[in-house]
Amino acid sequence: MDGKGFTKAFWANADRLFWFGVVLGLALSWWYAVNQIVDGDQTQMIHKGYLGVYQGVWSSFGNAASVVGNVPGSLMAWLVGLPLYVWDSPYAPMLLLIVLRLVGFLWLDSVVRQAYPKSALARLTFLLLCWLNPWFLFDSLLYNPSYLIFCAGLHCWTAWQMQHRKSIVLSFFHVLAIGLAMQLHFSWPLLAFMSLMLFYRGMIKVSWIGVLLSLTVIVASLVPYLMELMANPDLAHNPDPEARKRYIGWGAVHVFPVVKAALYWLRYGSWSFPSKLVNDTEFLWLGVQFLSVIVSNVWKIVLGIIGAVTVVVAAIANWTVFCAIRHLIRRRSDTALQPHQWLMLYAFAAFVAALISAALSPIVFNYWHLTLIFPFALFPIVFWADKYLKYSLVANPRGLVWVFAFFLVVNVVALNDSRKFSYKADYAEQTLRYVQEHVGARQK
Repeated sequence: MDGKGFTKAFWANADRLFWFGVVLGLALSWWYAVNQIVDGDQTQMIHKGYLGVYQGVWSSFGNAASVVGNVPGSLMAWLVGLPLYVWDSPYAPMLLLIVLRLVGFLWLDSVVRQAYPKSALARLTFLLLCWLNPWFLFDSLLYNPSYLIFCAGLHCWTAWQMQHRKSIVLSFFHVLAIGLAMQLHFSWPLLAFMSLMLFYRGMIKVSWIGVLLSLTVIVASLVPYLMELMANPDLAHNPDPEARKRYIGWGAVHVFPVVKAALYWLRYGSWSFPSKLVNDTEFLWLGVQFLSVIVSNVWKIVLGIIGAVTVVVAAIANWTVFCAIRHLIRRRSDTALQPHQWLMLYAFAAFVAALISAALSPIVFNYWHLTLIFPFALFPIVFWADKYLKYSLVANPRGLVWVFAFFLVVNVVALNDSRKFSYKADYAEQTLRYVQEHVGARQK
């Protein structure tokens, strides 16, 4: 097939290519899941879920955090436990996780489609950069930040709908997205700050009845946790004496955490992947030690160069977006925003929320602390690609094919040979062994 024939066939089948990508992402997610190395946060979630189902003891708090104690609420225990009621298998919670991640992505895809209604390029770009991105798929494991894409998608989709009308239902679920994130990870203030900025800017119309109903549900769900917290105040504190020296606002005083948060925003939009994905790849399966060492070092160098170059590209894209919307940032009027302008202001709110959260945080963020806003960091890249690369990519979509091939290779290597995943690992076997040793047999 010649170049023109390939291009015509590619864009004629853009919808089919999108759904092929969705299915491929599901397959890669499952492949990641079965190869995950179970430890740390996974064992905490497994313990809480299985303890509830097998022994009838449901934890009122979630995983332990770095500095500020345990995440509040029982949501994490139920996310693992409820699927086990349906199917008593280690794979059941993973199936639910993957479904929730898919729903979150489809909400975001819906917003992108409405923001760029005539651009198949924008939709396929977001599919590649989010759903098939190693940044995203590397979190396909039983790990509380892995669920946050669901909250991010719900927050973005409801906000998009709320720009035109007040709705009890939309306001209810918009606030609920923040409440769900609260019971998953301490990064939930990101969404709260974003909502406040959107409301202040006049980008969303709020039904206060919906807000109050949602807050009532959230508070009611936290009652068991609050009761246990009164009995055991240490739940809100890390036992490490050094950790207890930290305070709210520590990040602003030390400055670097804020700078690092800004850099992570750029890295999310680039292919500068987490060190856990890159640096622990050893290629031992090659069977020859010197060859494994050579390939491993070449792999790290190549990914390092690509990561550095794409960080610069992400910075250019973000600066381009800022220049395009800076006259709108302080503006509050009844003049309707263009769809892509609204989405870029939403992304800007996410960036500012990251800086505020980093300033208030008692820790230096790592990539998982900000993964809640990972998809929002891609919106400027989608805008930039649709505006400045559209002609060349529509005329010759092979660039998208090369990105797809690159992501596929990185994913296959990472899910078989990285810090969190290995072709030698058996998720189900590890889980059942842990349950047998730490939870016991299921009570009948």
